[in-house]
Amino acid sequence: MSTSDVPARLSVLFVCTGNICRSPTAEAVFRAVAHQRGWGARVHVDSAGIQGWHAGEPPDERSQDHARKRGYELSAQRARAVRLDDFQRFDVLVAMDRSHLLELQQRCPPDLRHKLCLLPADVSPGHVEVPDPYYGGPDGFDHVLDLLEAGCSRLAENLEARLRL
Repeated sequence: MSTSDVPARLSVLFVCTGNICRSPTAEAVFRAVAHQRGWGARVHVDSAGIQGWHAGEPPDERSQDHARKRGYELSAQRARAVRLDDFQRFDVLVAMDRSHLLELQQRCPPDLRHKLCLLPADVSPGHVEVPDPYYGGPDGFDHVLDLLEAGCSRLAENLEARLRL
């Protein structure tokens, strides 16, 4: 691939159930990773939920608090549901777990399913499933951040190699 083939922008959508815990956190983490790599201005990052239950609401306060302690700010984000046009608009759609990936595969036009994935594992081939911290205690939110920091770094490496960002 020559430099002229590299897209001017890369767009990534992170998807969880309601877009109030995992995916907004992933959005903030990936945005920070892209910025650290020096290509943040070329990347559009967003998040959405499989369900629209929380549309218009900010991320869960616990997600915001735990993210803020690590330097990520989520307060400006608002929940929304995945829309059909997201499959066309985004280059990569990252599901937080296999149930989200399955739902995305069912909704996605067949010719665009190559855009769907889980987070890549940080140390070995494979993928990471990010558990929902909503019904658990504070440790769950920290665990989610640990997984997202490692997974988003690996995702950035994979995209950088593929797209030469």
